[in-house]
Amino acid sequence: MPADSPADGLPRVGVGVDVHPFAPGRPMWVAGLHWPQESVGLSGHSDGDVAAHACCDAILTAAGLGDLGAQIGTSDPVWAGASGVALLTEMAGRVRSAGWRIGNVSVQVVGVRPRMAARRAEAEGVLSEACGAPVSVAAKTTDGLGFTGRGEGLAAFATALVVPA
Repeated sequence: MPADSPADGLPRVGVGVDVHPFAPGRPMWVAGLHWPQESVGLSGHSDGDVAAHACCDAILTAAGLGDLGAQIGTSDPVWAGASGVALLTEMAGRVRSAGWRIGNVSVQVVGVRPRMAARRAEAEGVLSEACGAPVSVAAKTTDGLGFTGRGEGLAAFATALVVPA
């Protein structure tokens, strides 16, 4: 049986990473939320939501389905400008169709903006609804180090647990 098959009854863990530079003239979407007070957004084929995209990659890799690029890629015009929430909802459906149930996802956003603490619970609610499973959200800065510390963009790292349905 394939290593990514739910038939063996074992849970699987997946990891997702996403990185996008800031882009003037775009709205800021992070963790499924619009941040209207931000003067820049994130570049990308879709809305650039690093948190939602990292969650997508985490659930997909846990289920042995590759990653977001393997599922839809950046050449598909259907997903141009799509929200991270729409992508996460779609990818969660694909994971379930492959015979898995998503146990939970944890995502960490790394950067200096937006300041996420006040809206963390809201972000968890939006991402959990999209995923169909609990999603925890955390945020960190890098104390001025690297591209995130210099305010050039954001990164997100996610871990997901899936179990056979």
